[in-house]
Amino acid sequence: MQTILGANGQIGEELARELKRNFTSDIRIVSRDAKKVNDTDEVFSADLSVREKAIEAVRGSEIAYFTLGLPISSGLWEKQFPLILRNVIDACKMNGTKLVFFDNTYMYPQDDRVLTENTVFAPVGRKGKVRRKMAEMVLGEIESGQLEAVICRAPEFYGPGKTQSITNTLVFNNIKEGKKLKVPLSTHKKRSLIWTPDASRATALIGNTPDAFGQTWHLPVDKSHPTYQEFISIASGIYGKDLKYSAVPEFVFKIGALFNKKVKELLELFPRYKHDNIFDDSKFRNRFPDFEVTTYKQGISRIKNEQFSDEK
Repeated sequence: MQTILGANGQIGEELARELKRNFTSDIRIVSRDAKKVNDTDEVFSADLSVREKAIEAVRGSEIAYFTLGLPISSGLWEKQFPLILRNVIDACKMNGTKLVFFDNTYMYPQDDRVLTENTVFAPVGRKGKVRRKMAEMVLGEIESGQLEAVICRAPEFYGPGKTQSITNTLVFNNIKEGKKLKVPLSTHKKRSLIWTPDASRATALIGNTPDAFGQTWHLPVDKSHPTYQEFISIASGIYGKDLKYSAVPEFVFKIGALFNKKVKELLELFPRYKHDNIFDDSKFRNRFPDFEVTTYKQGISRIKNEQFSDEK
C-alpha cells in the first residue's frame, strides 16, 4: 500500500496517476474530502491535524507521500503545518512507514545564488520560516535514524489542470482571457519553473527507489532557465501570436496588498523575482539519467491544447 496524504491538488492527483501507471495499484487517497483518482484507489477522508486520524490514515502503508497543501495564509501555516507534519511523522514511525516529503523552496535565501540541496536555509517571511521548520523536522528524524524518509523539493510550478502558481495566474490565465500578460518585477531575470506532472513523476520515482531515502533531492526542471521575456517568446511561437506583456513593479504589489489579502500573503515571495533564480537539479539528473524532463515548448503546448479543448 502506498498512501498519498493531501491528494486533491495537482501534485497529489498526478502522483496517484504515476504510481498507478508504473508502480502499484494499491493506493490510498487521503484528504479532508477524499476522492478517487484511479478506479482502483482506496479513499480515506481525514483531518490530519487530528493525531488519531493521521495514524489511521497511514496504517498498513509501506510508503506515505506528504503532498498536503494549505491556503496561502501565514497564520494558518504556522498553526497547522507543523502540527500536521508532526502527526504524520509519528504515524509513520508507529506504522513502520517510509515518508516521502514533498517540499518547496520557501526556506531558501531569495537572492541570486544557485540553489542546490546543500544551500543554507535563510527564509524571508513567515511562510518561509514555517517551511524551514518543517524541513528541519524531517531532516532531524532522518538524522536520528528513527524514520526512513526523503525530501523531494520543487521550485515554482507551471502546468496543466489545477496547477496554482504565480506564472499560471499572471501568464496563462491572462492568455486564456485575452488580457495583457503580467510578470513580477522583472522580465530579464532567469527563472526555474517545474512542470507539475514532472514533479509528481519524479516524486513517485524517488519514493520507489530505496537507496534514494535519507537525503534531499531537487526535482528536475528544463535546464534552459529562461527569463520571463524568453519564456513568453516561446509561448508566443506556440500560440501563434505576439503576446504582449509588462513587468509589474514591486510598489504596485505593495499597494495591491493594502486591498487584497492574497496579494499581501504573497509579498514575501517577491524578492526572488529581483534576481536570477537557478534551481540546480544535477543530483537528480545524474542519478536518474533516463528521466525525460518536459521542455518548456512541450509544457506550454499542452497548456494551450488544454485551454482550447476547454473552449469547445
